[in-house]
Amino acid sequence: MKPGIITKAVIVLSFVSFFTDIASEMLYPVMPMFLKSIGFSVLFIGILEGIAEATAGFSKGYFGQLSDKWQKRVPFIKFGYGLSAISKPMMIIFAFPLWIFFSRTLDRLGKGIRTGARDAYLSSEATPENKGKVFGFHRALDTAGAFIGPVFALLFLYFYPENYKLLFLIALGPGILSIALTFILKDKPKSEEPNVSLVNVNFFSFFKYIKYSTLEYKKLLVGLLAFTLFNSSDVFLLLMMKNAGLSDTGVIGVYIFYNFTYALFSYPIGYLADKIGLKTTFIIGLILFAIVYFGMAVFNNITIFFILFFVYGIYAACTESISKAWITNICRKEETATAIGAYNSLNSIFTMAASSFAGLIWALWGAKYIFMFSGIGVTIIIIYFVKEIKYNHIN
Repeated sequence: MKPGIITKAVIVLSFVSFFTDIASEMLYPVMPMFLKSIGFSVLFIGILEGIAEATAGFSKGYFGQLSDKWQKRVPFIKFGYGLSAISKPMMIIFAFPLWIFFSRTLDRLGKGIRTGARDAYLSSEATPENKGKVFGFHRALDTAGAFIGPVFALLFLYFYPENYKLLFLIALGPGILSIALTFILKDKPKSEEPNVSLVNVNFFSFFKYIKYSTLEYKKLLVGLLAFTLFNSSDVFLLLMMKNAGLSDTGVIGVYIFYNFTYALFSYPIGYLADKIGLKTTFIIGLILFAIVYFGMAVFNNITIFFILFFVYGIYAACTESISKAWITNICRKEETATAIGAYNSLNSIFTMAASSFAGLIWALWGAKYIFMFSGIGVTIIIIYFVKEIKYNHIN
């Protein structure tokens, strides 16, 4: 494989993610409104989303290990994307709480099943010299779907207000396209001996992997998870826009603008990362994050907030796909899905903790303290990345 080449498999898998995200993000902004329209309380919605996201988080580590153990990627990709596609229209069949819970959890379980195997598959289609470009290309199309989905939902609900059930049925279309594309993908022949450390895999055995992982992986994991503790939900950023006087439609528009910026810069930044280094690019992303959060704490101006959301989109492009490319380059090739899955599982736990803590700070002292606290915390983490972490790829 020549460095710099984006293979057919990468393109196909990127479009699988593109169509899946169109379907998912088409429904994400309207999910609370749909659930309320069929009689569910805000408390139930919060519990539902929390359990669903926790399911996705923990399952990423487990299924990542299974993918490495069986040395298979494509079955997990097919099944994971398939579950997510069929689960969306399932929610409109019955309005019973258990059925809604089952359908939503099935969607997130699909994400957990596919994530580690998908990222390992992307890694296998790249060289260490072009990992940033490959993961950046995939992220660009994935996030483009996250941009198109909410735009379509806004337009649809403008012409057909509160017609949520039809929107859920429409979301099945791009979901089916994503499933169809997965059948083009083929697993590579097994080239490694079975990993004896993955013979007995259970739901939480990804914790054991961390013990025998490389020192560089452990140091990177510490830095990434520490950053997650200061990186609360984007909902708090959007709430700041709302508090500054923006309408509900305007807030959704900001979210769309953020995804557009994120998608636009993902591939160019991935290309740049291969030139200047994954570590350098990631640190630049952390600096941009700190600028945005300090800005949110200091200013209360919608125009400045729009500029900060533009910067925030660039930050996301510098960190999300770059961190995955970095992980795949420093772990053993036969443990790629496990390494990514373990990180994603722990990241989900830390994300829930970060958002809960941010909500508590908002309630006790006010919004500005969340952003000031996060800005200071990430500044310390930047120093950690500069001083403590070296980047030497082994894969």
